Amino acid sequence: MTTATSRARRERALGHVAGLASGPPVNPALRVTINFHPDRLARGRPVLLALAQDGVYYSQFVTRIGNGRLSAFSGGDRWRWESRIFNGAYDDAPAEERPVYGALNFRHYVAGAAPRFGSAHLRLRTHTQRRSTFCYPDSAFEPADFGTAARMGLIELARADDRDALDDYIEAQVHGPLRLDRDVEALVLDPSHHGTEVADAARQLGCPVEWHPGFRVAVGDLAEHAAYRGQEYLDLAARIAQNGILDPRILGQAADHVDPHSLKRVWHYLARFGPPGTA
Repeated sequence: MTTATSRARRERALGHVAGLASGPPVNPALRVTINFHPDRLARGRPVLLALAQDGVYYSQFVTRIGNGRLSAFSGGDRWRWESRIFNGAYDDAPAEERPVYGALNFRHYVAGAAPRFGSAHLRLRTHTQRRSTFCYPDSAFEPADFGTAARMGLIELARADDRDALDDYIEAQVHGPLRLDRDVEALVLDPSHHGTEVADAARQLGCPVEWHPGFRVAVGDLAEHAAYRGQEYLDLAARIAQNGILDPRILGQAADHVDPHSLKRVWHYLARFGPPGTA
C-alpha cells in the first residue's frame, strides 16, 4: 500500500468529519490521552513490551485487545461505526492504517480522559490534535455530534450532559501512525506498578514515564454501589482483593484466571469509586 493512498484515506476521513463539525478551535493546551491496561497481553506479548518492540500504538483491529467492546473486524460494530463516521474512508484499509482511539482530556483528569479503558495512559503531543477527529458521546452510541481541532463544539455539549463519570469523555480518533518517539509526550502509570515488570517494561518505550496518584478502593466501601454493575461483581471484587483493597496491580494479577468480561466490571468499580481525581 502506497503512502499516497494511506494519506488520501486519512484526508478523506478528516475532511468528512470537518464538514460535520462546528464550534471554536480546541485549546492547544488540552491533550488527547489513550487509556489502557499496561499489564495485559497483546498478540501474546506483554502490551508494553509489544509497544517497545513495535514503536507504534495500534488499534484493536491489529492488537485484538481492549477494555471496551471487541468488535474490530470486517463487518463488526466498530468497523460499521468507522464506516459511517468516516464516510467509508477505511472500509478497505489494512488494519495497521485504522485510527486509534483516545479521548480529549478537557476535564484535566490526572489518570487520563477515559479511565474506563485502563489505569495507564499515553499523553499525546499537541500536534496530534491536527490529525484527530472527535465525537460525543462514544462512537458506540451512534453519535450525531462531531469535532476537529479547528471546530470543537463538543466540550460545551459534554459539560451540559449528565452521564456517568466513566462515560463523560469526548472520544478522539487519531489518524495516521502513532509513534511513541514522535507523538507521545509521556506514559503515565498507576503507582501500584512501582517496582514491577510493568515499570521495567515502561523504561524501554523511549518516552518519558510519569506516575499519577493512583486508583485504590476498599471493597467494603463499594457495598452501597451494588446496583452499579451488579452484586456478582462485588463478590468477585472481594475474592480478588488483597487485605480488602483493590488497585490496578491486583486486578492485573487476576487477569490470567478471571473471565475478562467480569474483570472489566470489577475495574469499572475501581475506576468509578477509587479514582485519583483531577490535576
